[in-house]
Amino acid sequence: MNGSFRWAGDLFPELTRLQQQLDDVFQGGVSTNIRPLARGSFPAVNLGMSPETIEVLAFAPGVDPKALQITVDKGLLVIAGERAADAAREAEGQTVYAQERYSGPFRRVVSLPEDADPAKVDASLRDGVLHITVHKRESSKPRQIPVN
Repeated sequence: MNGSFRWAGDLFPELTRLQQQLDDVFQGGVSTNIRPLARGSFPAVNLGMSPETIEVLAFAPGVDPKALQITVDKGLLVIAGERAADAAREAEGQTVYAQERYSGPFRRVVSLPEDADPAKVDASLRDGVLHITVHKRESSKPRQIPVN
């Protein structure tokens, strides 16, 4: 009886991991809110808001700015591109036993709040950090109404 409890204890984390993977597959990588995707997605993102803007920081060291495509459509911010593999090691004939640095094509989708203005988006890449600023619509900002 005790053996089955130990096995069950090991089973629950595996079931949780499997559920997360199935959620990722069936959601197609699209988040249903402003929160980012599951841990381990590339590039990792930090999200924040101010009264004027929505700020997205995507950590993408080694990504060429020319290899990035950033689009906003129907309330979704899409960051896509490709991170080149380390060709120097392959050229030297080294055998790779473990590779934790992501290389290859990637795509991240973040759902934006309703007050995001898709016509006012700025992006810059510096030191491996992609900084995307999405401005909020003027109509969504609080304004003072004068009383006559």
